[in-house]
Amino acid sequence: MRHLPYFCRGQVVRGFGRGSKQLGIPTANFPEQVVDNLPADVSTGIYYGWASVGSGDVHKMVVSIGWNPYYKNTKKSMETHIMHTFKEDFYGEILSVAIVGYLRPEKNFDSLESLISAIHGDIEEAKKRLDLPEHLKLKEDNFFRVPKSKIMNGH
Repeated sequence: MRHLPYFCRGQVVRGFGRGSKQLGIPTANFPEQVVDNLPADVSTGIYYGWASVGSGDVHKMVVSIGWNPYYKNTKKSMETHIMHTFKEDFYGEILSVAIVGYLRPEKNFDSLESLISAIHGDIEEAKKRLDLPEHLKLKEDNFFRVPKSKIMNGH
């Protein structure tokens, strides 16, 4: 993706409800307009980067952009797994994401187990890559330093 790092933010909406329940890997979903605003030439697949919820801390994340072939989605989605344990759901909060690198193309899986295994592999790889100095510095980007008042007013 030529556009990396790519920064976006939007309100967390309810997705398909599969991340936590079926996969044991909770994801935060962006509304359609955030997905629709992605650069036209963005490749579908698995990316990694940084994310924060509201004005909270910045955490490592992986994000899937695409059609989720295993589930045969008809609408492109953008699902972010933040590598942090949140005490409660944060639907309606503003999610800020900095996508800094590409892991792999989207692909189909023959079983739920192989999908879960691949996601865990993606998470481990992302953790390692995000420790590289060129990625680590983006954790401190001004993008994540939005004054609370701006978040509240929806800017």
